[in-house]
Parts: sequence; structure tokens; C-alpha cells
Amino acid sequence: MRVLLVEDDEPVAESLRRGLKRYSFDVEWVTTGAAALAHPGPYDVVLLDLGLPDTDGLDVCKALRHRGAVPIIVISARSDETDRVVGLELGADDYVSKPFGVREVIARIRAVMRRVQPRTAETAGPDRYGPRLTVDRKAARVHLDGEEVPLAPKEYDLLSFLTEEPGALMTREQIMEAVWDANWFGPTKTLDVHVAALRRKLTGAIMIEAVRGVGFRLVVNPTNEDGTGDGTGDGTGNAAS
Repeated sequence: MRVLLVEDDEPVAESLRRGLKRYSFDVEWVTTGAAALAHPGPYDVVLLDLGLPDTDGLDVCKALRHRGAVPIIVISARSDETDRVVGLELGADDYVSKPFGVREVIARIRAVMRRVQPRTAETAGPDRYGPRLTVDRKAARVHLDGEEVPLAPKEYDLLSFLTEEPGALMTREQIMEAVWDANWFGPTKTLDVHVAALRRKLTGAIMIEAVRGVGFRLVVNPTNEDGTGDGTGDGTGNAAS
């Protein structure tokens, strides 16, 4: 996911950049409102500080909102209720007060994207992954070769998350936070169980590759031939440790 970070405080920006990159976000950093408005994009979400050196961040928020519907999350030391209300009324999708943790910002980004994506899905219809698999996010239904595949709720949530970025390596921590709980700590054995279930139910259409000690990567089988992608991940059938 591509993030435009508009922040003039270098320590804050560097901390956010490092944290977001650990979770596979692609971050472009600018330090002024003018640079934010001149940035050619594309980006999927804007993290916008209000205390910019050249202009008020609220004016930048208003200008960005007039240009389109890209999600905007304000990150600011201004915790006054008036600033929060004005920011939201000018088009911000969320407001995070400093100091904050990277995990909180990531949770806010994901929450905003979940709110935005259903509006797109209403007109986009089911998403197709290769010739065999479709995921209908609006109806929360999955079809393989035209037949609906019965998935448990967390199996569906896991598949939906992994298919957001096919080919991207997702760490165990990322997956647990997104699918189970943003504050998840502890063993991740339940993830292995759900990965095994998806491999079994969707064999041949996708592969869920295990990267030992890191996480998982979903790969779409580009052919219709059975057996060319058996869904066993790294070839051993073992989940990552």
C-alpha cells in the first residue's frame, strides 16, 4: 500500500517510515504542504500533519479532498476538539493525536481502508484471481470453478486479506493483527490451521507459500490445469515456524 506522509518533524517522520516499511507499506515522505499538493502520486492514503512550516495542514486537507476521494488521516499534536472537528469536516477520514504508536497508525489506516473499499466494491463486482477463483467482498462469498466454497468466517477473512496484495510477503504479525486482533500477542498456531484449511479447499487455484520464520505469501495459479499449483506453499506442505 502506498502512503504519502506529510510531516516536517524528522524524528517523527523517520520513526513512522521505519515502522510502516516493516509492515510492507511503501512510504513517500514530504515536509511541506506545497510538496504534498505537488506530489504526482499515485498513493492510497495520506498521513497529514497539521503543523506544517509553510501552510496550515487544514488547508492542505481541504485542497486534497477537493481533488479526489483518497483517504486522509490527520496526525497532529493538536488535540483540541475544535481542530479534530474542523479536520473531519474538511474531509479527513480519521484523526490521530500525537504521541502515537506505529501500530495504532497502521490499525487506523486499515480501518479507514476497510470503510473505503466497500464503496468501490459496490460497482466493481467480485474480484477474480486467475481463471478459477473469485472473491466477492460485498457478499463475503468465494467461488472456485463457479461453485461456492464454504469457508469459516476467519478462513474468509484470511483469504480476503491475503488476496488484497497477491505476491506480497505478509508477516505473521501483520496477518494476526489484520485478521484476528490489532492487539494480538502470543502464539500464532491458529494461523497455521487456517492456512492449511485454505490450501486444502482452494488447491490448484492458489498457493500459499510459507517463508519460514517470517510469514506467508499468496500466489495465484495462472493456469486452469490441475496439479500445476497444488497450494502446498514451499513445496513441503509445512507452515512457517
